[in-house]
Amino acid sequence: MNETVSKQRTGWRVVDIVVASVIAVASGVIFWAWSAGYGLFSLAFAAFPPATALLTGMWLFPAVLGALIIRKPGAAIYCELLAAVVEALLGSHYGLTVLISGAVQGLGAELVFAAFRYRKWNLGVALLAGLLSGLFAGFSEAYIMAYYVEYTAGMKIFHVIATGVSGLIVAGLLSWLATRALAKTGALSALASRRAHLESSK
Repeated sequence: MNETVSKQRTGWRVVDIVVASVIAVASGVIFWAWSAGYGLFSLAFAAFPPATALLTGMWLFPAVLGALIIRKPGAAIYCELLAAVVEALLGSHYGLTVLISGAVQGLGAELVFAAFRYRKWNLGVALLAGLLSGLFAGFSEAYIMAYYVEYTAGMKIFHVIATGVSGLIVAGLLSWLATRALAKTGALSALASRRAHLESSK
């Protein structure tokens, strides 16, 4: 009996795949639009370029949103990576590097949900998932992909922290609020998150 319940809780159904794919594709289009306008928005941080990392959360939210809505192992990585694929297919000026970014960002969020054995979906877990997704993204960009060779050591650290903060707020907080709002409308009635709006934030 326990094995059956466990499979029901962790196994993906057709509806889960469809909804996760819709989230990812829609997010990929948002990624593409955000990437196109990123240069304009980043002008606001011309005095201190590392602060543009505060805008990064817009590339992180599918991982947390997808996981909170689908509530199945792998949802964070699936939604984030597929969104990156869609962005690449639409013609992102970042090229295929968005696929690496998507995998890294999705992994950061996935590890948090996995640490809680895919049983906790409260605000704290969502914030932590957004934060770690951002920290993974910032670290990858600053040190592994080495995009910012002109940054000083202190600027790189700021970049990582700022990306984490952006992930916490945009990917974490806003995704949690969006999930509750969607559940309240009844749009998630066929999913494990259908009662999200009635769950405690703790």
